[in-house]
Amino acid sequence: MRIDAYEDPGTPDRRGGWRYLAWLVRRQWPRCLAGAVLASVWMVLLAATPYLMARAVDHGLEPGDMGALVGWTGAMVAVGGVNAWLGVMRHRTMTKVRMDANFRTVKVVVGHATRLGAALRGQVGTGEVVTIGVGDVQTISTSLTAVGPGVGAIVAYAAVGWLMLSVSTRLALVVLLGVPVLGLLLGPLMGRLQGREAEYRERQSVLTARIGDLAGGLRVLNGLGGKGLVADAFHRDSGRLREQGYRVGAVTSWIQALGVGLPMLFLALVTWLGARQAAQGHISVGELVSVYGYVVALGWPVAFLIEMGHQLSRGVVAARRVVAFLRLEPAPDEGTRDAPAEPSVLHDPASGVRITPGRLTALVTNHPSDATDILDRLARYTPSNATWGDIPLADIPLPQIRSRILIADPEADLFAGTLSTVIGAQEMPARGAGNCATSHNAPADAQPPTRADELAHLTQAIHAAAAEDIIRALPDGLKTPVAAQARDLSGGQRQRIRLARALLTDPEILLAAEPTSALDAHTEATVADRLKQARRGRTTVLAATSPLLLARADVVHHLVDGKVAATGTHRELLDTEPGYRALVARDDEGAEDTEGAEEGAPAR
Repeated sequence: MRIDAYEDPGTPDRRGGWRYLAWLVRRQWPRCLAGAVLASVWMVLLAATPYLMARAVDHGLEPGDMGALVGWTGAMVAVGGVNAWLGVMRHRTMTKVRMDANFRTVKVVVGHATRLGAALRGQVGTGEVVTIGVGDVQTISTSLTAVGPGVGAIVAYAAVGWLMLSVSTRLALVVLLGVPVLGLLLGPLMGRLQGREAEYRERQSVLTARIGDLAGGLRVLNGLGGKGLVADAFHRDSGRLREQGYRVGAVTSWIQALGVGLPMLFLALVTWLGARQAAQGHISVGELVSVYGYVVALGWPVAFLIEMGHQLSRGVVAARRVVAFLRLEPAPDEGTRDAPAEPSVLHDPASGVRITPGRLTALVTNHPSDATDILDRLARYTPSNATWGDIPLADIPLPQIRSRILIADPEADLFAGTLSTVIGAQEMPARGAGNCATSHNAPADAQPPTRADELAHLTQAIHAAAAEDIIRALPDGLKTPVAAQARDLSGGQRQRIRLARALLTDPEILLAAEPTSALDAHTEATVADRLKQARRGRTTVLAATSPLLLARADVVHHLVDGKVAATGTHRELLDTEPGYRALVARDDEGAEDTEGAEEGAPAR
């Protein structure tokens, strides 16, 4: 029974936590059945040892029959050897059960996150995803212990009760009724644990998200002097999480304490009753020995039953969180009309922005979120009345939009890998999808690009993003490994890498938000010139306030409160719009640089 990490995990049952756990069992029912059988036989044989011991005492030791004593003793040794092997096989099987549940849950979560795509961040926080991946998956897999030792404990409990009937009906009734009483005593604590555990997991996901935000923005916070303020807030939140952890620990400690103490009291009662019956002559000495052995053997299934309840209580909480994540759905794609065959105007009625095909258009606003919202509407990342030509974007199938319109997100993820993979891998565009080596307008019968063609396009994209110096500075150039999110590069280098990746896709329409905000003036001027040249004849929209970029734009829309207040060239708006001039004129030197750029002065 091997575990294939690449097989189809199946369709999970998303109707609830218990149903999800049951689905995990059904997906590997032969292995779970084997674990239950092995655990059941193992625990029953633990109870068989006292039975054999009683026979050795009554039929061999007490009457002095050496042959019977040797025979029953040999049977105990054989049962012990078989049980040792069963214990090993039980542990191996249950390890496979847990690992299968672990991998299967990881695959369904990752697969669903991939299907959600860009809709993921808008519906669930990063901390929630991390908490599911790090904690909940492990908790769910551990809870499947119930299908092995849990089932075995129930079978062994019934077997011990049956064996006790052969000794004393009273003792058998005490055993058969005592364990359910223990369950009734611990039941309220199990329910309380579920509530505390759910609240703890919720707080943990929030704090995990904050840790991620801090790790990504610590340098910025330090520069703004806000590190102490955020540290205080984090200290308060972590303190609340610690207090909630204490509450979870308090309930868990009571469950564990009672789980050890109550069975001991119960087993002591059974032993005391057995000793009284032996003293009164109702049972033999061998039967008294067997009663004590049964009591000891019963400790295993009782402990497993209590542990099973504890793990299932935690497992169902984790499974509910996974199910809640799996229930998330992207916005429905009900488009039935084809996108315009030729380059057409993009129009956002909410803001009044019109994007003319084949031109470099800039959006300028003192509220960056307004420009971002417009870009999201134009790329149909949020519902809107935006149109493409005379067709509403909402009526166009989403794959057609994604293949032709790309948003270059300034915070797009950068995955670990070689630098060439980070820039050129087809599955890693900033937001949207596109051919990483050819234009979307290429003929349908065009030949696939060769390796030389791909390298040429990659080189052109790197040049347009002014990223050659990054390649030269790295020890192995494009083959240099880069950490996740390119944390081993500076902010400006990461920004140029993201821009190069977006340019490599060569989309029909490129929408970019502040693509040069982290660059110095010299590099920014270089990028502005090369970007305009690289995108000549293609539709490009930049949300920016940099005079160096705005001076190269064919059309500039000045936005006030999210709506177009004025439209023209950069120079026209500087001359006629005081609000625009105050927003984009950095200082006198910046204005001079802008004039030089407008006159076509080369970047130095």
